[in-house]
Amino acid sequence: MVDLAFGLTAVASIFAVVDPIGAVPFFAALTEGYPPADKRAVIQKSCLVALLALLVFGLVGQWIFIAFSITVPAFQIAGGLLLFSVGFEMLHGERPRTKTTEREHAEALERQAVGVVPLGIPLLAGPGAISTVMVLMSHDTASPLDKTFVFAGILVAVLASFAALTYADRIFSRVGRTGTLALSRILGLLLAAVGVQFVINGVLAVARANGLLG
Repeated sequence: MVDLAFGLTAVASIFAVVDPIGAVPFFAALTEGYPPADKRAVIQKSCLVALLALLVFGLVGQWIFIAFSITVPAFQIAGGLLLFSVGFEMLHGERPRTKTTEREHAEALERQAVGVVPLGIPLLAGPGAISTVMVLMSHDTASPLDKTFVFAGILVAVLASFAALTYADRIFSRVGRTGTLALSRILGLLLAAVGVQFVINGVLAVARANGLLG
């Protein structure tokens, strides 16, 4: 018999940790000044990357970590450092280096790379989301069909992210360029803080695993 309680918990947990709405302001700041076509490409890439990452780690995540001798805390620390570097650039009003290039075609491709990092990973499919999916997949369930709720949760979260990012410009259309620049610096500080928190969580997890903390 299908465990609806587990299913609801799985879908709600994945949706909450992916946090589609929370990615909207970061998307708006990171893609400020992008042509509409590039923004659409960024949205598509970020959602596709997040979907594939969560599906892959849900199916074979444990084996990937074992094969490369990677731990979840190490993944948290790496993701935190990555977010901090992006937030630091935003905080100082710098555009990511991927936004400047001499050739238009190369510029478009590099702009779209924002959809992979940091939007797809680690903002949408971050350490928390990946860990949640892996834990849910390893959970003992009465029926193998219960695990399909995990994939349903991934799909719901990614579709919600796609919708939220698609309407991001409408949400921030009244802010204006000056407001966007100011918001970009504020969000840069917030993103850097999120990165530092990821690192702290990873370090604390390592300390607990080695018996350094109670």
